[in-house]
Formats: sequence, structure tokens, C-alpha cells
Amino acid sequence: MVRPTPATPPTPRPTTPSRATQARPTQPPPVVVITGVSGSGKSTVGAALAGRLGWDWADGDAFHPGSNIAKMAAHEPLTDADRLPWLDEIGSWIDKEAEAGRPAVIACSALKRSYRDRLRAGRPQVRMVYLVVDLKTLHQRLTDRRDHMFHADMLGSQLSTLEPPAPEEDVLMIKSAGSPEQTVDQVITWERLGAFLPSTMERRRD
Repeated sequence: MVRPTPATPPTPRPTTPSRATQARPTQPPPVVVITGVSGSGKSTVGAALAGRLGWDWADGDAFHPGSNIAKMAAHEPLTDADRLPWLDEIGSWIDKEAEAGRPAVIACSALKRSYRDRLRAGRPQVRMVYLVVDLKTLHQRLTDRRDHMFHADMLGSQLSTLEPPAPEEDVLMIKSAGSPEQTVDQVITWERLGAFLPSTMERRRD
């Protein structure tokens, strides 16, 4: 289901696994995918979340092939044919993190449900967070941004492509307002990532 930010913090997950949980096959460490349209704050929030948790971090824009970058530089919107190989590159990165046993955070627009499904296929450790931002703020952020391959006049094409998460997708929807650190606080709370904070991990080892 889509999980909008509730008013009451969730009950913390138990830190000691039950016998039933211990008997299950080990799942790879979590990977949080921060999604949303350009200007929603994916990269800023994602990098801050990874830094807070001490996890690996990647910006999905870095996985675009040169042909995609050239199209965006020419103010041409990307198509499914452009995006699918890019999504597969991101999926491969997630798989490598799993093989190495490392938790991670990555930013990726994942505008369509089919894109989100593609990233999740066979990857139960993936957690999706969708950043919600009002149109006025998006325009302002993109107008103020400099030296980025995505131009403000291309926002309309992304919004026309966008398929907001549906209730059955189990995507956490967070309003990207206030400071990036406040948004990170919300993600940690609602995705129950507090147990992964370095200070918590150190206390467990002690």
C-alpha cells in the first residue's frame, strides 16, 4: 500500500529476531530508493540519509548513458526505450550491493509503476520512498538550479509521464518540505531505520 506520513510514529520493530525469523533465509541488507520528479530533492535527501546511516550512496543520474545525457541537454524528454537500460544499470548496482552485503541508498526518479516494479523484481530488500513536492516549489528549485543536465522547461514532460504510487505498491510517501534533515528524520522513522544508525549499532556491539 501507499504509506502517507502518519500522525503517530510506528511501533519500533523488535531488535531481537524470533526463532521463526532466525529460521528464514537471510535477506540482503536494505536498499532505500528515493523517488520523485526532478526537483523533488531526491539526491539531497538520499545523500543525507546515506550519510546519517553510514550506508553506500549513489545518484541514479550517474547511470545514464551518454545518449540520454545528450537528449536531456538538447531539452528532449526521455522515452521508455531510453530509460529501461538505465533502470537495469541501477538494478545491477543494487544487486552488487546485495552481493557485498552492504545496505545502500540510491536516488532514482522511477516515474512509472512499471519502472518501480522493474527495480523491485527479485529484490525484496528494496524500500521505495516517494517525495511529494508542490508544483510551485518544483519550478522554483529547477529555476534556481545551475549546471544540471535536466532543464526546468522539461518538468512538464516528467509530470505527464509520472504515475504516482498506487495504494497496493507499498511506497512510503513523504512530503519534501522543511530542511533535508527533517525529511531524513521522517524516512528513518517511518521506514524504521533507527536500528541502523551508527550509534545504535555501536550500543549493540557493546
